[in-house]
Amino acid sequence: MAVPMEETNVTYGELAELENEFEDVETEIIRKQVQMTKHLYEKREQLVSQIPNFWPLVLEQAPPDIDEYIQPTDSAILLTSLLRLSVEHFELDNNGQGEPRSVAIRWEFKENEYFEDRVLEKKFWYRRSKAGYNSLVSEPVDIKWKEGKDLTSGLLSMVKAVWDEEQEAIKNGTLSATKKEKRPLTEKQQALKAKIEEVGLGGGSFFNWFGFIGEKISEEESRVAKAKEEENRVRRRQGQPALPDDPEDEDDDDDEEDSLEVFPDGEEVALAITDDLWPGALKYFIQAQEDDEISDREFEEMMDEDEDEEMQE
Repeated sequence: MAVPMEETNVTYGELAELENEFEDVETEIIRKQVQMTKHLYEKREQLVSQIPNFWPLVLEQAPPDIDEYIQPTDSAILLTSLLRLSVEHFELDNNGQGEPRSVAIRWEFKENEYFEDRVLEKKFWYRRSKAGYNSLVSEPVDIKWKEGKDLTSGLLSMVKAVWDEEQEAIKNGTLSATKKEKRPLTEKQQALKAKIEEVGLGGGSFFNWFGFIGEKISEEESRVAKAKEEENRVRRRQGQPALPDDPEDEDDDDDEEDSLEVFPDGEEVALAITDDLWPGALKYFIQAQEDDEISDREFEEMMDEDEDEEMQE
């Protein structure tokens, strides 16, 4: 049941400011945690680099938020060719200042039969939209698939082609990087949409994740939105009303753009890797070892039972 705020001595502005203060503390905690654990991750890397198949075993025990997207054909690569996984908070400077939620997730592979790349790195920028929400956004990363081995059925290359087309339009001034515009789909966008509908996303390859883009929030839009929020915080502390919202800042759902997303849950997977799989790698490795020991013990017990039955016969 809603509470009429006019019947209380509390204002929405006070609640909003308190929420911002909580977010400030959370941001500072993440910054400190990254700084304080940096040497521990370096020490971990020195140790696990001596363990064969460490990261494939970790990935084999991946939490459901990741595992549900890994198809058997993806496992053929990830469990046999993955050498190293790492996460970097690339917008933090040497003094620990900057946005700690922006991350680069780096995958290193040995020579394999599927693609030429030895390193695949996907960056996620933590940005604020004009509508007032925060989100991780990314750019598509293409993969140099070997002939006949493309697990994404060409989707990654098509996403990259559409992205390059949009960036060229922004560069030429025919498309705005900050203002959402409803425009008819280009030929490349139409082809991508048709391919997505043809392939379907339910059983798509995990490698489609490298094509995730997310919300189209540019660096400039995020900078302006953050500056406006900071100004509103100052005004609230001074007892002044917040700046009026610009009608153009309202979130305008674009179903056409949503239909061009090849991995809708890309942000959730990035968070699962950053906040769970990466920091919990030792836990998942030990779990894999324990599961293997249990399987071996169960197999031995089953063999002993078979031998006992044969002797009784």
